[in-house]
Amino acid sequence: MRFSSNAKQFVLLIIVGIFLLLGYVFFYILCNYYIIISTTQSGLILFCFFSRTDVVAVTPWLAPIVWEGTFDPDLVDIIYKSMNLTIATTVFAVGKYVRFLQDFLETAEKHFMVDFNVRYYVFTDRPDDVPSVNMSQGRHLSVIQVPGSNSWQEISARKMKTIQTAIERQISREADYIFCLDVDSKFHARWGAESLGRLVAVIHPWFYQATRDHFTYERRPASTAYIPMDEGDYYYTGAVFGGFVEDVYTLTKVCRNQLEEDARNSIEAAWQEESHLNRYLLYNKPSKLLSPEYQWDDKKTKTKEVKVIRFSTVIKNYAEIRPNV
Repeated sequence: MRFSSNAKQFVLLIIVGIFLLLGYVFFYILCNYYIIISTTQSGLILFCFFSRTDVVAVTPWLAPIVWEGTFDPDLVDIIYKSMNLTIATTVFAVGKYVRFLQDFLETAEKHFMVDFNVRYYVFTDRPDDVPSVNMSQGRHLSVIQVPGSNSWQEISARKMKTIQTAIERQISREADYIFCLDVDSKFHARWGAESLGRLVAVIHPWFYQATRDHFTYERRPASTAYIPMDEGDYYYTGAVFGGFVEDVYTLTKVCRNQLEEDARNSIEAAWQEESHLNRYLLYNKPSKLLSPEYQWDDKKTKTKEVKVIRFSTVIKNYAEIRPNV
């Protein structure tokens, strides 16, 4: 069968039209969504995240930055809940910081990884003061006694060692993912499976709009936390970090070794373990970043980019709760 020249032109126009339509659809997807390949314990999962034009939603190394409006919570939960995961959560309630534990746990039960298996690990020198909080099914609390201290800097410095040891002795057998959180904080809204990734960090609420030259990295070359002035991606809060248990184990081991080396050289990084965390994450890029929604500061006025505050540091009197301030 032979086509007339007009028929051939008509077919050609249809083919061109189809390609133009596909190109338009691809361009629309490119402008309104971004595709993320997320690593899980079971393999790779392909996600299509919504983009926002008022915030940066992906890093230069193509890791997602999770903001409200960049993910479908129902879809994310359906995918991850089918894996029967367990998420470990560590908090330090040493000295007077034990007073924050009840609010932390009660609000976590309302908002943190709801309907997932969660194991809380509370490190404290006051096990008798740990409050009794009703836990949902599949959620458990373990109390691990640690020494007290008359120095908050010492307590801060040994966090990495304590988490590393707990992973070795217990957590590695009981959980798939882990989040290490500060106890003087509380949950206000959903914190779900959108936060899970191989290595996860949170952009500091006081620095997410700042340029690199304003980041409070450790700038002294004598410290193992040193970051040169012309280097740096984001400034991450030390109040939240997480990921696969094995990846967080490596992070804590490296940071612990660096903290101990600094101690032998009689130097303390500008912001203790937070400085070492930032050094580690500069050269070991996180696979996922959480926006400041996931660690706001109650002293800071909410900005227009932050549609919801999920977790925040509470206002407190440091001179009253810290032993040597």
